[in-house]
Amino acid sequence: MDADLKSLEVKLSGLISLCSDLRNENARLRLDLSATQSNAALFKSNMAQASERIEALMESLP
Repeated sequence: MDADLKSLEVKLSGLISLCSDLRNENARLRLDLSATQSNAALFKSNMAQASERIEALMESLP
């Protein structure tokens, strides 16, 4: 009986630790995702500006 309880305690402790690790990883991944989305929006904006400049240059060519 005591061995079963000890085994359950060890397994539960491992599960709690794993849950904590996963929460921390999830928080880090959310931050990474947010940064990546911000970078993607910036790149998209830069591409749009470059495209507008190229179009303006093409219109000015004879």
